[in-house]
Amino acid sequence: MELADSRAPGVKPAAVHRLLSVQVGAARRIPMGGRSVLTGMVKRAVSGPVPVLPMGLTGDEQADLSIHGGLEKAVYAYPAEHYPFWQAARREQGLGLIDDSLPHGSLGENLTLQGLLESEVWAGDVLKFPACELQVRIPREPCYKFNAAMGFARASRRMAHSGFCGFYLSVLTPGSIRAGEGFELLPGRRSVSITQLFAAKMAKHLR
Repeated sequence: MELADSRAPGVKPAAVHRLLSVQVGAARRIPMGGRSVLTGMVKRAVSGPVPVLPMGLTGDEQADLSIHGGLEKAVYAYPAEHYPFWQAARREQGLGLIDDSLPHGSLGENLTLQGLLESEVWAGDVLKFPACELQVRIPREPCYKFNAAMGFARASRRMAHSGFCGFYLSVLTPGSIRAGEGFELLPGRRSVSITQLFAAKMAKHLR
């Protein structure tokens, strides 16, 4: 007799979910549109355990706390499965001829995840790592700095149309985190998904 799957909709076995890479970066000024702009999008991969505090990962900074960072947006996670989409988008703009590499962290994310898409995550879900717990909050909204990070002007609009936005996490249980770890997805109340939240936020921009 085949047993019914008792997991909540969208929840995969823990072994499927993996943290591929961890990135941090200090806020810095970069040239953008003929002016110097302060941004925290430039991240570098780190190995070994990284302390996770209530305001985010040690060594990480955000330039504008009204948009990124803070208790509810302490950590930004992005699915690795979307990277081929952005590589193809850059090639369409002729950028692949200049630099076809797009290392993890290029989307400005702290955590590059494998096996967990926006459509499978709901506000209030918890990502349980071996030494910390992070709670899903809201989707990331693209801004003009994302265009500069991707190297072409309509990158933010491509994110809005595709829904490949990633999501912010708050720190439920501080501790540490490291690349290569598996993690478990613990479902919350599941009243609204990240995909639904992002679609609602982007509706006014895509009219």
